[in-house]
Amino acid sequence: MTLEQIRQSASFVHDRACFDPEIGIILGTGLGGVVDHIEIKASIDYSDIPNFPVSTVEGHHGRLIFGLLGGRRVVAMQGRFHYYEGYTPRQVVFPVRVMKLLGIRYLFVSNASGGVNSAFRTGDLMVITDHINLIPNPLVGPNIDELGPRFPDMNDAYDPTLIKLAGDTAARLGIKLQYGCYVGGTGPTFETQKEYGYFKAIGGDTVGMSTTPEVIAARHMQIPVFGMSVITNVGLSGEKSTHEEVQREGARAAVDMTRLFVEMIKALDTNP
Repeated sequence: MTLEQIRQSASFVHDRACFDPEIGIILGTGLGGVVDHIEIKASIDYSDIPNFPVSTVEGHHGRLIFGLLGGRRVVAMQGRFHYYEGYTPRQVVFPVRVMKLLGIRYLFVSNASGGVNSAFRTGDLMVITDHINLIPNPLVGPNIDELGPRFPDMNDAYDPTLIKLAGDTAARLGIKLQYGCYVGGTGPTFETQKEYGYFKAIGGDTVGMSTTPEVIAARHMQIPVFGMSVITNVGLSGEKSTHEEVQREGARAAVDMTRLFVEMIKALDTNP
């Protein structure tokens, strides 16, 4: 994807929505319920946006939602793109590039994932403090210098200030949080027991099939990121996983995640 294509898409979206978002939100499998709490001002189907991929996964509706959440101007991706759908890594992160040109100052990302840490339980919310990316890097290829440096630093991929805000907010709301490292894999298969063991050995606490490419692209553009995983199964327990279960558990845990997101967004300084 070229800078011209990103600009073309951003211009189309801006003209159609007539809305200037401060915060971008990417919603994972089963987590689209956050949209129910947005005071919607405009929505655009992905299929209508020039150059945009189209989500093919059940549970991912495929539209940009513009509106107010916690009194702040947000744009939410109701449905994301995945490498396993056949998209290139650059296509997967294309919407993040567009959101940057629309003016977002923060990016909130969520996903449904399998627990690797044996202390986790199904339905837990995990604040992502770091990640291990096993998906081809979206920055491979010619660098778009206007968006970011050739070799971006990923030391604080997940913003420490936002992580602290999450902890303080959760304590006030009575929401229990876990913290840990997310492993981003290609999918679409759920993991074998040996793979879960490998992810644990290399330092992972949970594993999924998304998120890391979008975070890499956001940090390339100097956008602070907050990430959250909903634990929809515990991999090393040997329990089998289905996409339907992931959606169901994600929807249950999304209630507390939504409360947390709303209160955090209310507290944000949108001039970081």
